Amino acid sequence: MTHARSPLPFLSVTAGIATFSTMDALMKSASMAGGVYNALLLRSIIGGLLMLPIWLLARGRWPALAVLKIHALRSAVVAAMAGLFFWALVRLPMAEAMALSFIAPLIALYLAAVVLGETIRPTAIVASVLGLAGVAVITAARFSTESPAEAAPAIGAVLLSAFFYAWNLILQRQQALVAKPFDVALFQSLFMALFLILAAPVIMLAWKSAPAWPTPALLRDVTGAAVLAAIALMLLSWGYARAEAQALVPLEYTAFVWAALAGYVWFSEAVTAATIAGTALIVLGCWIATRSPATPTVPAAALPPAP
Repeated sequence: MTHARSPLPFLSVTAGIATFSTMDALMKSASMAGGVYNALLLRSIIGGLLMLPIWLLARGRWPALAVLKIHALRSAVVAAMAGLFFWALVRLPMAEAMALSFIAPLIALYLAAVVLGETIRPTAIVASVLGLAGVAVITAARFSTESPAEAAPAIGAVLLSAFFYAWNLILQRQQALVAKPFDVALFQSLFMALFLILAAPVIMLAWKSAPAWPTPALLRDVTGAAVLAAIALMLLSWGYARAEAQALVPLEYTAFVWAALAGYVWFSEAVTAATIAGTALIVLGCWIATRSPATPTVPAAALPPAP
């Protein structure tokens, strides 16, 4: 017998994505003012400092080694993903960067089958193809008015970031099933800060960005981004613990709507007719995905032991 799927995980994930998109706008502003490395490192440190007392009040427990490894692995993947994405975001409009990154959910659907043992439903594939078609409409309109050669480095950074983001979506599902939302938010911030500090010499050389004392404006944007990142992580963790990754992945396409809105509000980036047409396809794809019948969750053998 088929049971109706609760809408709460989908609402939680959608809210988390909207929160992350707002955080992206603050991080773009911070990166433009103080450099990508400085903004990302400060966000991680502040995020950890904000989450530590909350984690202690919630009587959080130190995770088992297997779970700690998942926290560390996802943090490393997110650090690479975020660094590349914010570097590109400084050079591209938010909507365009988000549109390019939408190859990630399509990759993630197949990674879910390989890593999590999920069965790919035809409706999930149709939903992703519709979302991808919406992205194609938007990006084609953008590149008809801009030189691809000038945007090539940023586009390459977004596409590489999208691969890490797809991996992150799968790890997010694994992590959510073995760790509480407070744990996810705390340990991701701590591990990201650690990895960024260890990678400082390489990043400084490659990106020509060195740590610097934050200005009040930079500190304001990064603190706001840290708060929003922690909230988004907890919302996403709660949702991904209660629904299949492939059912939730198409919701990632709604990030375009929030990115376009944030880009318009913060940076006066125009929203075109192509944007509206592409968004319609994206929303249709998400609607199809969320109406798919429920299926079993991830097999226990695919997961590490619970804490």
